[in-house]
Amino acid sequence: VRSIILIGLPQNKNYPQLLEWDREIRDFVERYIQKNVKNVSNYGGIGHIEIRRKTDLVQINIHTGFLDLLIEEQSLGISQMKIDLGKKLGLKSQNLRVNLISVTQPYGEPKILAEHVALQLRNRVPFRRTMKKAIELIGRTTDRGIKIQIAGRLNGSEMARVEWAREGRVPLQTVKAGIKYCCHPAQTIYGVLGIKIWIFRDTQ
Repeated sequence: VRSIILIGLPQNKNYPQLLEWDREIRDFVERYIQKNVKNVSNYGGIGHIEIRRKTDLVQINIHTGFLDLLIEEQSLGISQMKIDLGKKLGLKSQNLRVNLISVTQPYGEPKILAEHVALQLRNRVPFRRTMKKAIELIGRTTDRGIKIQIAGRLNGSEMARVEWAREGRVPLQTVKAGIKYCCHPAQTIYGVLGIKIWIFRDTQ
């Protein structure tokens, strides 16, 4: 397990409350998009959600590699999502800004790639073929390495086990390594499979 060292946390007595607030915002946005976009898992959904705070403004940047899917406000209702989120947080519309930002390489985002892997597993695609295909998708980018791990009753076997595949370098013991990580569940007819993905970009 990669160690995480937190350095220079904000010296703010409201930090725990703001951290919980951020979690609620991310959960709300993800649930809203999943509810209002059909077959969102086919497109990977959201890469990550960035939250920035200023004196009287909360800015939420939704990073997605499939901007055409989310840009149509009539089908998704970004404006309505902003209104509902403002009510939940007690903010006026002028104090809340929601932006959609396109990700150049969608499958370079661990969350998008993990959702793609989960979709394949739910469709009963063999896990080895799924991992191989995921590595091929990430291989089209400039990333230096990837590691994929899937745990559970693979291919419907009686015994749960862990299988993994790696391509390139993924230095998990190096704190300075620029590694993106995602853990994502996949609900199959045999039970829940756990998917973990590490993507090594470069040293920070």
